[in-house]
Amino acid sequence: MSVKIYHNPRCSKSRQTLELIEGREIQPEIVKYLEVPPTVAELDQILTMLGLEPEALMRKKEAEYKESGLDQAGLSRAEQIEKMVANPKVIERPIVVNGDRAAVGRPPEQVLDIL
Repeated sequence: MSVKIYHNPRCSKSRQTLELIEGREIQPEIVKYLEVPPTVAELDQILTMLGLEPEALMRKKEAEYKESGLDQAGLSRAEQIEKMVANPKVIERPIVVNGDRAAVGRPPEQVLDIL
């Protein structure tokens, strides 16, 4: 099983989700996405696995949301994804990927369905 978590160690939900995964004897690949953001293709694939449009995975209260122009109406999906990758702080966390399935750990228990 190849489990990957897009993780922010400073986020309590992200830490709780990681603990849940490790508590199941799973050693996930930990991606500190603020340091190493997903590529445009990776984020596009994650959104598809989640069944979400980019806007649903954005942290709209982050300053970078407005500063990057993500609050502008009429941006294409591709433009939104590019701006999210360029400003990873706006990406909701944590995201757990297991094979062709993904879940957002809000609440952390949501990831149990894909493990």
